[in-house]
Amino acid sequence: MSRVQLEVFFGTLFVLLSGGILLWYGLNEPKRMAEYELHQRAKSIEVGAELYDINCKGCHGPQGEGVAGLWPPLNDRHFFTNRLTEVGWSGTLEDYIISTVSGGRLVSTRPDRYPGQGRPVMPAWAERYGGPLRDDQIRNIAAFILNWADTAPDRSTQMAEMAGPPTGTDIKKALPEGDPTRGEGLANTKGCVVCHISAPTGPAWLATPQQPGIATRAEAILTDPNYTGNATSAVEYLHESIVLPNAYIVPGFQAGVMPANYGDTLTDQELADILAYLLTLK
Repeated sequence: MSRVQLEVFFGTLFVLLSGGILLWYGLNEPKRMAEYELHQRAKSIEVGAELYDINCKGCHGPQGEGVAGLWPPLNDRHFFTNRLTEVGWSGTLEDYIISTVSGGRLVSTRPDRYPGQGRPVMPAWAERYGGPLRDDQIRNIAAFILNWADTAPDRSTQMAEMAGPPTGTDIKKALPEGDPTRGEGLANTKGCVVCHISAPTGPAWLATPQQPGIATRAEAILTDPNYTGNATSAVEYLHESIVLPNAYIVPGFQAGVMPANYGDTLTDQELADILAYLLTLK
């Protein structure tokens, strides 16, 4: 075989091998891309779970179960099957979640079940709207919430299950003895800590180097000439701030942000327990 023939032979062999390799990569590219997207999705859900745990579970529950009468569930069949129709959203559910988390919600869309008609019910979480989260972090939270879609239970019958009659809004009424330990637990399950401990949405409860805890400050507020409520003691002030949150707005905070229906959703014992807990925060 001449030199020319050898060059033609090896050249042809090189072309055939190169084509075969490219063809192999081409045939496997969809599978590789699918595996890459699955990996990225899993990573996004994992990051979103951590962000949800920090920022969202206080109101919507550790497993997205919500708080009956206060905060709607997200891990709920209704949310995945009917929510977009209910609010008239024409985009995807992912876009709806991202939009809602980013800009917050000004009014309740289900005022018969959750408070907030006429006042903000959820603050904005996106940095560009004054919140603490970047856009990529909000997309990760949306991925985590969407991860519940296939297993979400039907919570349509979930209603506030109260252990007694609602306490009402009379801050002078006699309450049973409270348990601060139970009160701390209730402050977590009712979502209070989200705005008063985890984020500065409401007046801070815990003491800091700059100021004492809420129990000590409650006593001082009563001597403030600008105080507009009707309390005459620290415990009455704390009572009033829970069941009549707009009776006095602490300077620097907005009226109407805190739900005004705790008088309808707490029993006397639950309120007494929460007050007992607050009174420990000197």
